[in-house]
Amino acid sequence: MPPKPTEGPPLSPAAFHILLSLAENEQHGYGIIKTVLERSSGEVTLGPGTLYGNLKRFIELAWIEELEARPAADLDDERRRYYRLTKHGQRIAQLEAERLESLVRHARAARLLPSLTIGTKREVA
Repeated sequence: MPPKPTEGPPLSPAAFHILLSLAENEQHGYGIIKTVLERSSGEVTLGPGTLYGNLKRFIELAWIEELEARPAADLDDERRRYYRLTKHGQRIAQLEAERLESLVRHARAARLLPSLTIGTKREVA
């Protein structure tokens, strides 16, 4: 089912980071915060309000679901809730990634970013 115009891209940076984290693997809230912080080299910090507000909205939109299965009690804090991306959520994240990729292509064409050439990391056009 294609996303409704009001529920798809463009996404906020925080929303995309959350979906991207869940595209990699199932996680609990604090795990998502740590993943985003590490992936962004400390440049993006998700506060609890931003994270849990987005998670609540994503559940309502059926982009993610809360897992019932949990790790063994002795390996985990029972208060943690684990989340995973749904197929619909994966499609939303994919559409946003494609949108961002297109913007980067346009930025390269406008010489705002260096062009990439096969065999080298970067080559300024």
